[in-house]
Amino acid sequence: MPIEHVLGPVALPVETAAPEGATNCYLVGEADALLVDPAARTDDLDEFVDGPFEVGHVAVTHHHPDHVGAVEWVAERTGATVWCRAGRERAFETATGVAPDRTFLEGTRVETGSGTVTVLDVPGHAPEHVAFSFEYDGDNGDEWVVSGDLAVAEGSVVVGAPEGDLRAYLTALRRLHARDPARLLPGHGPVVEAPRETLRRLVDHRLDREASVLAAVEAGATSVSDVTDAAYEKDVSHVRPLAEATVHAHLEKLAVEGRLRFDGERATPR
Repeated sequence: MPIEHVLGPVALPVETAAPEGATNCYLVGEADALLVDPAARTDDLDEFVDGPFEVGHVAVTHHHPDHVGAVEWVAERTGATVWCRAGRERAFETATGVAPDRTFLEGTRVETGSGTVTVLDVPGHAPEHVAFSFEYDGDNGDEWVVSGDLAVAEGSVVVGAPEGDLRAYLTALRRLHARDPARLLPGHGPVVEAPRETLRRLVDHRLDREASVLAAVEAGATSVSDVTDAAYEKDVSHVRPLAEATVHAHLEKLAVEGRLRFDGERATPR
């Protein structure tokens, strides 16, 4: 059954690396609805929770601090069923302060009172990252996806060591591109109204950065710091730790693929 009502994005101010300084929260469904990524308690979140639509389920796309801050409060306020990725229960409880009531896997169906939401595994930005897919009645029954930090309408997503996995991330982008959803509801920034174009752009961006990292190593850069200096054409001093974490993740991917050698500190050509 298609979902008839989706509320959001509501941008909840929170400490985050995203330029907007906020994380988007969504309410999917009407009765027994699914609340996704309640990042912080604000007046806007209070209106969501106390509004006309009943919150029956609460979940997060992943466990990063800028997505989980109000999970415990929502659970206490509403008595909603708290969900998390199977196998990640302890990490979820540590991040949110509340133990999950139920767990999901790829393909798990969360039944709201006005339609079904299906879980998609989309790791890469974080190992437990998921998305929530549903058929939206207001858009000719097309698929909409609450996609968390998988994609953004502008700019790019950080995929950095030690948690980030670029091989998994590129697979997730390509997989969602193949599904061809009508809308992506991201964790930061505006709704993605041209998903395939955006997903293709993000794949191309990663492959371009990968080429720069490989070229830097082949030109003699060995440390993560030196490769970062060579691989970025712009000044990244204001985000240096994130840039180095990204380069580290690229080096790990290239090493797994046998395109260079990397021992965690030094990279050398094959």
